[in-house]
Amino acid sequence: MAKKLIHFDWAIKRLLRNKANFVILEGFLSELLFENIKIKQILESESNQEEDDDKYNRVDILTENSKNELIIIEIQNTYEIDYFQRMIYGVSKAIAQNLMKRQPYSLVKKVISVNIVYFDLGQGKDYIYKGITEFKGLHQNDLLELSGRQKAKFLKEKVSDAFPEYYILKVNNFNDKAKDTLDEWVYFLKNSEVKDEFRARGLKEAQEVLDVMRLPKEEQYSYNRHLDSLHLKASEMLSLQEEAEYNVMQKTKLEIAENCIKKGYDNTVISELTGLKIKEIENLRSVFKS
Repeated sequence: MAKKLIHFDWAIKRLLRNKANFVILEGFLSELLFENIKIKQILESESNQEEDDDKYNRVDILTENSKNELIIIEIQNTYEIDYFQRMIYGVSKAIAQNLMKRQPYSLVKKVISVNIVYFDLGQGKDYIYKGITEFKGLHQNDLLELSGRQKAKFLKEKVSDAFPEYYILKVNNFNDKAKDTLDEWVYFLKNSEVKDEFRARGLKEAQEVLDVMRLPKEEQYSYNRHLDSLHLKASEMLSLQEEAEYNVMQKTKLEIAENCIKKGYDNTVISELTGLKIKEIENLRSVFKS
């Protein structure tokens, strides 16, 4: 039976920045990007906060791989309507901060933005999405390509290779049926479990390093506080959603009741149609009379 492991967001904050544990992040990125990723270093980002109740309710980490590419891994636990815009901002900021003054634009680093979200971002049925930048002709519908000199200079094959790549993992959309090694990672991200039969790179190490029982007592306490914070956030979001739905329903009932009053229906009929109490309908009538 698979044992519960430390949540990936807390692990990134506390454990995976250790060079000895890079193999876990490298395994995840290698499976996602379908290439052998080696992390050269962890670059700090300003939202790497260690408070249990991060006001942004997110975790992000900026890494640099052996090809000098920047990889942002961001985890968002609760709904944000402008999350797409934040992805753009995060990539733009990483690019700007890693180009020194008076350096040519040719030294702009490739950025890969990996976003693990635990809410329904946008509308789509899949659970893993990839976004790239391509330029298509408006008249010929052809794809703009690099010249031979550009390919040799920048060691890129396509124009899109020079632009940021975006990956979105909508974890809650996953049906828990792992069909390949990338799915095994998504299963872990969703359930904080690694099944014995899983063979994805990095998961074996995750099974050892992210064992809750291996944490010192004070770290176990901190981790449990983190879990409590996640539960509290989820309850707050549910309460806000239900309150909003109630307000919409109540507004609809009042609008129907107003129309019924204008048409001369009696209070009993209006109550049966809307579910409003007789007293509420009488108050509504008094508003009209005033």
